[in-house]
Amino acid sequence: MSKLTNYTRLLGVLIVAGIAIVLQFILNQPLYTQILISSVGSLIALLMFIDMVKTLRSGKFGVDLLAITAVIATIAVGEYWAALIVLLMLTGGDTLEDYAANKANSELQSLLENSPQSAHLLTDDRIIDVEIDQVKVGDRIVVKPGEVIPVDGTITEGTTTIDEASLTGESRPIDKGVGGTVMSGAINGDSSFNMIADKTADDSQYQNIIRLVKQAESTPAHFVRMADRYAAPFTILAYIIAGVAWYVSGDPVRFAEVLVVASPCPLILAAPIALVSGMSRASRNGIIVKSGTIIEKLANAKTFAFDKTGTITKGHLTVNQVYAVDGYTKDQVLALAAGTEQQSSHILVRSLVAAIPNNIPTATNVIETTAKGVQATINGQTVKGGKASFVSDDPIDTLDQTTVYVSVDGHYVGYVSFSDELRPETKAVMDSLHAQGASQIMMISGDRKPIAKEIADRVDIDKVYAERLPQEKIDVIKQVDKKHRPVVMVGDGVNDAPSLATADVGIAMGAHGATAASESADAVVLKDDLSLVSKAVTISEDTMNVAKQSVLIGIAICTILMLIASFGVIPAIIGAMFQEVVDTVTILWALRARIDHQTSPVGNQAPLES
Repeated sequence: MSKLTNYTRLLGVLIVAGIAIVLQFILNQPLYTQILISSVGSLIALLMFIDMVKTLRSGKFGVDLLAITAVIATIAVGEYWAALIVLLMLTGGDTLEDYAANKANSELQSLLENSPQSAHLLTDDRIIDVEIDQVKVGDRIVVKPGEVIPVDGTITEGTTTIDEASLTGESRPIDKGVGGTVMSGAINGDSSFNMIADKTADDSQYQNIIRLVKQAESTPAHFVRMADRYAAPFTILAYIIAGVAWYVSGDPVRFAEVLVVASPCPLILAAPIALVSGMSRASRNGIIVKSGTIIEKLANAKTFAFDKTGTITKGHLTVNQVYAVDGYTKDQVLALAAGTEQQSSHILVRSLVAAIPNNIPTATNVIETTAKGVQATINGQTVKGGKASFVSDDPIDTLDQTTVYVSVDGHYVGYVSFSDELRPETKAVMDSLHAQGASQIMMISGDRKPIAKEIADRVDIDKVYAERLPQEKIDVIKQVDKKHRPVVMVGDGVNDAPSLATADVGIAMGAHGATAASESADAVVLKDDLSLVSKAVTISEDTMNVAKQSVLIGIAICTILMLIASFGVIPAIIGAMFQEVVDTVTILWALRARIDHQTSPVGNQAPLES
């Protein structure tokens, strides 16, 4: 049933209830009251029956059968007030489910409030305001104090403080300077800055998150009915108790009295409300979970597979070694490499500048040769940085890793090598997942085997699959046997998208806008923090425990009430009121899944700056 339909049905039943009270107790017309309630009750029961048939055709058991029988039975034996209470309970319960789903997704909706609409385009030293969709990659943009950053980009001039709370959940403002990356949707502080657009608006982080929010909302909670597995035996039990009570007593009213307290609202509502509450809790922690079924799979996950670069490692290279020869010092070689490369568009520029933020020499006559290196004039000398074959004809012992070789006036003077830094929280995450029941943890990487193996050994990963292309990553996931499923794949890059879609659960590290990975994933971590993977598992386990408890509590209370009602000591109208109490108890218990407990097993990791 749609939200509008649920609300309309509840409103209709309330109006009928008001009219019935006037007819019965003011105008003293019980016959008309019975006709009104019986007619409306039969109509709604018919509509419920149609919904139930649709549910059965979808392959699920329709637990509404009990509710329909209860309404018809109470109308048939003249207990029309009890029928009205049951109708109020059912329509009110469906409306409450919609409210709970809306409330649980309110945190996600807050992402849409500050959607950037325009940008200040800097062209020929003039600022022109343009629609955000007109911004192209490479455009220069001015962001003024207090404004929402329009697209993802890199700061080229100025320093500022950025509020990324709406994107990452990090409440602490983050300082950004030249070379720092900024995400669309973040809010600028008190200083203006210039930036270069790295992505168009449609490809930027904010629009990516909006797409994820809409996808999460398009999966209604009531499609996920964990309680259906309990529905068939509970329905059979209710009919047996009601049938025996009728047979022994010879009174058909006894049948209606039992079914009234057996109305299955706890089964219908408890699990979905718990699941959307768990999704709400996850979103508050920086994790978007796209559907309730993902919560259930995460809670039972047996295998975790991780990509290496950008997932287990930080995904950006840092200087790990500087080597100098021919009378040069390491500081001089590093400074020459940074001075030569700083005007380049190469990915290593940021790492070099970060390694020597001050005293970078001024370079002129900069010439960049694609895929080879950069030549520049520094202090009157010709300096080259790049591949060994590009910088000098001197014999150079090359390294089997990312390296910038440096020469001065054609003579080789040293090198700067780089490595991908391991995330500091990785080891704790792997230990936590093992403790949470993971039977195996794998690394599936396109990197060379020695590098992948060395990192896996450092963080206690069980299996390593190196030098794998995207299709080969998929094959590894498909080959996991049933006893080690569900399989969770965690990745961040475009090349991970097929693997994320293939796994039982795909989790994208989406803090830096890996759009393809995020859209193919079942869950997205919005912070640059791997510990949120184990946090997602913790939230899922808590949520499923609460959901199961809510369902079982409802079944237990209903069974006790059915047994009591079978002896004729609970009138139908009183039984209907008891059922409201049962509904309230199970719903309140299910809402406990929204509650955040203490920190995740690996602790609170501070988000890394972009």
